Amino acid sequence: MNARQLDKPENTRMSDETPDDRQQWIRALLERHGSSLTRYARTFTGDWESARDAVQETFLRLCREDTSKISDHPTPWLYRVCRSRALDYLRKEEPMTPVENSQLALEAAPESSPSARLEKSEAVGSVLEIMEALPANQKEVVRLKFQSELSYKEIAEVTGLTVSNVGYLLHVALKFIRKQIRGEGELLPESQGET
Repeated sequence: MNARQLDKPENTRMSDETPDDRQQWIRALLERHGSSLTRYARTFTGDWESARDAVQETFLRLCREDTSKISDHPTPWLYRVCRSRALDYLRKEEPMTPVENSQLALEAAPESSPSARLEKSEAVGSVLEIMEALPANQKEVVRLKFQSELSYKEIAEVTGLTVSNVGYLLHVALKFIRKQIRGEGELLPESQGET
């Protein structure tokens, strides 16, 4: 089973599942989404340990869940539950320690030559620095789209926004980022849209 097949209904129907099938399905989801869920959770919690706890709680809940209810859409379900767990932690453990842009850029970067990593981390760091000026809802949809590679529909399911609002938030955020990179931007981003 390849990574993209995990989200396709015909390959994830679990109605005739055996315990081994269920275990393999959960393990495949963990391998595919574990690290990106952890990075996503860290944007809320501010530290890796709490983010890993949120992901662990997400997969524990998946183990208890009736798979027939989520087998058609496991990716948005995982992100939605992870988001909820991370926000629960945030409410419990305030104040949050902010994520440092340079550290996030380096940790999210794939392996490559040192000079390529440095160049990429500087570029990513610049974009992340610009992103800090964005409203929280725009930052979240940008991260879900580009770091977690979710579709507009999946982002809408995770955040509770409409698909069109996700598209609007991404459009406004990317327009602001482009203007800032070109040096022609305003100091503040456009309207936040729905929250």
